[in-house]
Amino acid sequence: MERRADLLAAIAADPQLAALDAAVRARAPAVADPGHDHAHFLRVALWTVRLARADGDQVPAREAIAAALLHDIVNVPKDSPDRARASELCAAAARELLPRFGFDGDAVARVAEAIVDHSFSRGARPRTPLGRALQDADRLEAVGVIGVFRTISTGVHLGADYFDGEDPWARARPLDDKRHSIDHFFVKLLRLAATMNTAAGRAEAVRRSQRMGTLLAWLGDEIGEPPPDLPGDPGAAG
Repeated sequence: MERRADLLAAIAADPQLAALDAAVRARAPAVADPGHDHAHFLRVALWTVRLARADGDQVPAREAIAAALLHDIVNVPKDSPDRARASELCAAAARELLPRFGFDGDAVARVAEAIVDHSFSRGARPRTPLGRALQDADRLEAVGVIGVFRTISTGVHLGADYFDGEDPWARARPLDDKRHSIDHFFVKLLRLAATMNTAAGRAEAVRRSQRMGTLLAWLGDEIGEPPPDLPGDPGAAG
């Protein structure tokens, strides 16, 4: 499954999965967050299937897709006091929804466990191949071009500026990604590749991190203040 068209065809060919996807789509318009919309669910689904297969894990594609469709079905804002419980709330929703769409008890348990374990804030390594692939696929959304889009849109939502005009690279101040969106690259995003569970996920995260490094180097060129050493440089293919 290499393309989005392949994923959509797989969903359409499975009536129960198609019905689940329709139910998820019906809920998605209520989520005013482009980083956690239905398109995000589909990207995570595509990469969950890809990563599980690349690492040789026998994860049923329909379970990988179902887990991705539901992994953020309960959208808890990043500044909410309930943020740490987001994956548990999504897993509870999965346990309630999946039996309606023909998933048996064992499949429901596997999908729900993967959803609980995928959360970055829990800081835990998932125990199952599905959980590891799902966590890596979701983390890939935070790096590369999509990661840049999501970082800026989240920063705007939370009231952050793009960068500190006096000290954009935090050379003489602590990093503060709640105030400055660029700081988030150094607080979290450029460190994600090292946290990946699967070999394929790690390789893709490194490739996307190089793209982000190139973008930050270009920013430094535009503002007349080069950044510290980064993965990637101006003109790199990434």
